[in-house]
Amino acid sequence: MNTDSTLDLYPWRRFYPKGVPYEINPDAYTSLGALLEEGCHRFADRPAYACLGKQITFGELDKLSAQFASFLQNDLGLQKGDRLAIQMPNTLQYPVAMFGALRAGLAVVNTNPLYTPREMQHQFKDSGAKAIVILANFASHLEKIIDRTDIKHVVITQLGDLLGFPKKQIVNAVVKYVKKLVPAYSLPDAISFNDALSRGSTQPLKPVAVQNTDLAFVQYTGGTTGVSKGAMLTHRNIIANVEGQHCWMKPAGVADGEGIYVAALPLYHVYALTTNALAALKSGSMNLLITNPRDMNAFIDDLKKYKFTAFTGVNTLYNGLLNHPRIGEVDFSHLKVTSAGGMALQTAVAERWTKLTGNTPCEGYGLTETSPVLSSNPIDGTVRVGTIGIPWPSTEMKLIREDGTDAPIGEPGEIVARGPQVFKGYYNRPEETAQAMLGDWFKTGDIGMMNEDGFFKIVDRKKDMILVSGFNVYPNEIEDVVSQCPGVMEVACIGIPDEKSTEVVKIFVVKKDPNLTVDTIKEFCRENLTPYKVPRVIEFRDELPKSNVGKILRRPLRDEELAKLKK
Repeated sequence: MNTDSTLDLYPWRRFYPKGVPYEINPDAYTSLGALLEEGCHRFADRPAYACLGKQITFGELDKLSAQFASFLQNDLGLQKGDRLAIQMPNTLQYPVAMFGALRAGLAVVNTNPLYTPREMQHQFKDSGAKAIVILANFASHLEKIIDRTDIKHVVITQLGDLLGFPKKQIVNAVVKYVKKLVPAYSLPDAISFNDALSRGSTQPLKPVAVQNTDLAFVQYTGGTTGVSKGAMLTHRNIIANVEGQHCWMKPAGVADGEGIYVAALPLYHVYALTTNALAALKSGSMNLLITNPRDMNAFIDDLKKYKFTAFTGVNTLYNGLLNHPRIGEVDFSHLKVTSAGGMALQTAVAERWTKLTGNTPCEGYGLTETSPVLSSNPIDGTVRVGTIGIPWPSTEMKLIREDGTDAPIGEPGEIVARGPQVFKGYYNRPEETAQAMLGDWFKTGDIGMMNEDGFFKIVDRKKDMILVSGFNVYPNEIEDVVSQCPGVMEVACIGIPDEKSTEVVKIFVVKKDPNLTVDTIKEFCRENLTPYKVPRVIEFRDELPKSNVGKILRRPLRDEELAKLKK
């Protein structure tokens, strides 16, 4: 363990693994483009991405992204600082388009492919995006709203565009004509992705003077208010997280150029964007892109083909894999790091994953506004299940009470953080930016606690806290307990209004055992929870609402309950 005269101020530093520094250099690169060029040259012959049975090397990524950047500059006339929207799942085209945009000095607007036309219109208009790269499957939605945005240029790609002959033709035909996943659309001025690459190959890429303080991503988030707003992430913000991850991963013992990351989460989400796509440039790791992780059979088939060393996921993803009958076919013997974030990792899931793989999940914590990682469990055998670990190098975290004073060790408070990964602010929303900051500290909106060793634990979101007869009840705790009840597959917890106690606890349960009963769950809860925390109402569901990365969403469930009360 490291020792330092400031350990009283930063107690977590006692648990920094050997060789992990207290500070990183967020100015290690002038831009993400410089990081890309270094990584592509250093690991030119190494595979960078694999998807649907096709691999591209870092050298090929360098060439293709330069061609796309040249197209953006020379054919579309886009200038430094212009915004390019990207709307597609995990495909080989995604990193080519993203890195091409960054090399051209543009800012990327990552967009969820599952957005409705209304949601697309808000994000495109709000960000001021001038161009978009979109999968053909979603082009019909774009057609409906493009006239109400600032988008002037459309590049359309099909799922198999970079798979080579004849797989490209086969995949595209199956998607369009057999599965009928491409609704008819009319965007007559659109350019195909492969045509864009061809055009870009005829003209050289012009150097762009990008500084690390320039905008790299406008990454949309609901934040604490539910209003979708763009977090402005600079090149420096992202580089800080890349440098932090590279240091943090060293104790895993995987040499640069030898790692294989499983990228089951979408690259348009900030978690996979940084920890998979961008961090791989520094380590020379290959990303195995999973286009549709909900197709568990295909997912497992992909896992069986590779000796993967790192796995990035959320609780529901790990839970789904653990409950799949074919999971025993996968070889986990090379797995060195299991990263869990995005939502609370339930104890039962962590224990089952550890038993199956021999690798304990390292739960971490972060937000879109922090690029995203703030803390993580150490990757050296000191993982503390149920915590979000300790702050990363150059990162500070503390807890504050409602009155703004610091909360002492062991007392709940709102987590606030500062470091070089903290965002520049919300795009065109200075008032909301000011509300989110306390000086140079970012207010996360999450309630947490810190123990004497400096390990943090999330209690819950401020807005999700349930008030039962004056007692605070945190849904994360209830969900963690109920998930350990035999026969429970998934669970979500909310508070519903009650005249006597302000609110009572209600849970929604997806069964693993069809014979599971309400009485069985209540009895289990009575054995493991204080009486006021025991769910008063239990409802069984076939499925629970989830986000694009598989995070269980409580808000739609609360909205349903409120709608019932209004009737």
